[in-house]
Amino acid sequence: MLSAFFVFNVKGEVLISRLYRTDVKRSVSDIFRIQVIASTDVRSPITTLGSTTFFHVRHENLYLVAVSKLNANAALVFEFVYKIISLGRSYFGKFDEEAVKNNFTLIYELLDEICDFGFPQNTEPETLKLYITTEGVKSERFLAEQGSQIAIQATGAVAWRRPDIKYRKNEAFVDVIESVNLIMSQKGTILRADVSGQIIMRSYLSGMPECKFGLNDSVVLDNEGSSRQDGLGVGHRPGQQAPSGSVELDDCQFHQCVKLTNFENNRMITFIPPDGEFELMKYRTTDNINLPFRVHAIAIEDGKSRVEFKVSVRSQFSPKLFAQNVVVKVPTPPNTSNTTITVTAGKAKYVGSENNIVWKIPRIQGQQEIFLSAEAELTQTTVQKSWSRPPISLDFQVLMFTASGLMVRFLKIFEKSNYNSVKWVRYMTKAGAYQIKF
Repeated sequence: MLSAFFVFNVKGEVLISRLYRTDVKRSVSDIFRIQVIASTDVRSPITTLGSTTFFHVRHENLYLVAVSKLNANAALVFEFVYKIISLGRSYFGKFDEEAVKNNFTLIYELLDEICDFGFPQNTEPETLKLYITTEGVKSERFLAEQGSQIAIQATGAVAWRRPDIKYRKNEAFVDVIESVNLIMSQKGTILRADVSGQIIMRSYLSGMPECKFGLNDSVVLDNEGSSRQDGLGVGHRPGQQAPSGSVELDDCQFHQCVKLTNFENNRMITFIPPDGEFELMKYRTTDNINLPFRVHAIAIEDGKSRVEFKVSVRSQFSPKLFAQNVVVKVPTPPNTSNTTITVTAGKAKYVGSENNIVWKIPRIQGQQEIFLSAEAELTQTTVQKSWSRPPISLDFQVLMFTASGLMVRFLKIFEKSNYNSVKWVRYMTKAGAYQIKF
């Protein structure tokens, strides 16, 4: 399958060269250097030149390149290349140019074991270590990073924050931002509804403060679920019933500063914040969603020359709140020649380049209903093709409202100097893919 494997540095110098078949020569590396490394217009990781295909991965300061003359499975080739990176990390800690130069013999030995005549073999590090017992030479950079990690663990230092930060005014800003995704059928049935949320914090606090952050008492997560940082979340147990009126999160992810043990025990988010802006938490929920808007739309086709639209938009949040920058896009047939539009609020116009009636409302109060009526005149076409009726889309922002019901119950800041701090919390719900079929 593979004809050759090369490792280049960023200058285009060949560090590792291993030929598995006789259908290519070592000089094929010059083609890759000229066509890919020296070029500024390469966007694809797969480059085919004549009958030769180059599959490359950029890692650290290296190019790892697999070469094939056959119609190889691209996914399999890239999986093999990433396995080589994993092997390098397993044997010598960090896979970079310095590590490659320090471990030539070991890398060639590994390449001979994991690939036979161009066909990948066993690439599991634990299995290979049973019979390739050579110890890798770890790079100075890796040893320095490893020493730094050991020092942090031993001294309790925090890698993401300096201890000498000082502010004249100590403030913390918390933004709970939610995106609502909705697909509603013609009959008003909800086909899909979910909320993707994030909690953004801006921390301007002196010293090394410890923050304790509490959400609704009614937040439900699986206590037995695996809670992880760096992209792995906390899940709920399948079939688990949430109490009535609760906020049930399907999964959530935390910044590395969060102490997960405290969250699992008492649902309290405890952390020493990085300085400045960072994403404290991401979450997703599909249950008990409060839709901010309900849209009802009718399109009546009068023969082949006219379509009549009637659209009503009703805000379903509290009358004390307002939605801003509301945009409703009503699709029209591609052969629309003229429109007549009447609205009870905002402004609407036909945008021919988008085949949409765009209705903009700067501000809508809660529990308010507004209407649009329009007529579209159609031109005759030679091709008789029925109109597919794409869904109506909605864009909006509602401040101090969360579709999931998630709320910040408290934010406490503790620091050894006992300074006073000012805390601000803001909520915002905005449209994700908010679509209504009609």
